[in-house]
Amino acid sequence: MKYLPTIGLEIHAELATKTKMFCRCLNDPEEKQPNVNICPICLAHPGTLPAINQAAVKSVLRVGLALGAKLENFTEWDRKNYFYPDIPKGYQISQYKYPLVTGGSLDGVAITRVHLEEDTAKSLHDQHDDHSVVDFNRAGVPLMELVTEPVIGSAKQAADFAKELQLLLRYLGVSEASMEKGQMRVEANISIRLARSDSQSDLGPDGKPVLGLNAESVGRTGKPVLGTKVEVKNLNSFRSVERAILYELKRQEEILEKGDQLVQETRGWDEEKQITFSQREKESSHDYRYFPDPDLPKLYLSEIEDFKNLTETLPELPWQKRDRYRADYGLKDEDTKSYIIDAELGKFFDDMTKLLEGNKDLIKLASNYLTSDFLGIRKTNLEAKLPSEQDFAELIKMAAAGDVSSRGTKDILAILVTTGGHPRQIAKEKGLIQKHDESEILALVEKVIATNPKVFEDYKAGHDKALQFLIGQGMKESQGSANPEILAKLFANKKI
Repeated sequence: MKYLPTIGLEIHAELATKTKMFCRCLNDPEEKQPNVNICPICLAHPGTLPAINQAAVKSVLRVGLALGAKLENFTEWDRKNYFYPDIPKGYQISQYKYPLVTGGSLDGVAITRVHLEEDTAKSLHDQHDDHSVVDFNRAGVPLMELVTEPVIGSAKQAADFAKELQLLLRYLGVSEASMEKGQMRVEANISIRLARSDSQSDLGPDGKPVLGLNAESVGRTGKPVLGTKVEVKNLNSFRSVERAILYELKRQEEILEKGDQLVQETRGWDEEKQITFSQREKESSHDYRYFPDPDLPKLYLSEIEDFKNLTETLPELPWQKRDRYRADYGLKDEDTKSYIIDAELGKFFDDMTKLLEGNKDLIKLASNYLTSDFLGIRKTNLEAKLPSEQDFAELIKMAAAGDVSSRGTKDILAILVTTGGHPRQIAKEKGLIQKHDESEILALVEKVIATNPKVFEDYKAGHDKALQFLIGQGMKESQGSANPEILAKLFANKKI
């Protein structure tokens, strides 16, 4: 690889508080009518004063704890000055020098900081031919911003990080973080630099040795000289995050290969054309003329009672749940992923395992039917619902005991999740209780042999696949009620 990518992310997430960041207006992302959740404060009328939303501050602190970060004791708000129609005050209230949270990591990526600010209004450009309009419902909504260190090495890693952050925010209950609804927005800072051509090495941003640099890419400090940074905005899906970064890395490499210079700028992502496009030159922090907001008090967080013992408010976090499922039950990664992403399914699984009394074999069997069969049914039938934990656990015990076959278990589950009922009752009504009486099954075996003499001769000649066919015919004749193990045993006896 001739060039090494360096990627950092800035991710904004709207917090799910009842009211906005600095006023009492309703924070309702589902509101369709424009300009109804507004007041003189979030519209920046002269003489109005903001007041801090304590619940928003608490949400960010809980995120910080989950990240293993440092919660700062002192914080203040700053005015970030820039002029745009969706900024009613002519500045945005944000945090610059004293963020709420510093450090920490997520999914192996180091975090620089997490801070709070207010969201902007929403500009709409497609409703009229000759002018744009502004909806101020979103203006002042609490907005968490998380900034990573520039340590991400690929487009996939960047997208995976964003997915993991979304999971965390949902587990903590601080944000729905829906990218489709604009509640979570990702911006990527992307640059490339020359990889090494000899045995040199230097220190990366995390202080660890990084192989892959030549003399041209190492500065006097022995640390890598990063390439020209380009920020890409308007990434509204995980797929867009990955594709935009891949496109931008290729674009930058082609420019350098021509011998041209990259420009530090902000670029947008065109989802339709699948390309980035230039928007403006990238601003630096001094362009925003940050200074402390004189209307908001400085906070010493240790003095606020509601911010004490926040660790006790944290639920089991996604990575903790993954480790538990792996250690306690030995579940497959694909099964675990289903329970992590789908909170309802995960809770059902946890509650159901208690009824199986920690039996790993039963739990693995249950997980297989849940993730393979139930989710398969739900894909084709949106009305399919999870059964009760008791009924599902009973079905799994019946399957494990051989009371019903694998085919019968699937059929019973399909009835359970679509029309309801109780497993054993359904099994009796549908004739799915498995027969174990060898004398009764022997008659079935003799009938199958008589119907398929050539296949049985193949089995006697040592063709094992023929046995599977014979067992299948036996199951078909019994409508799935014959025990396949007994079928196999009796066919083997006839073979002698």
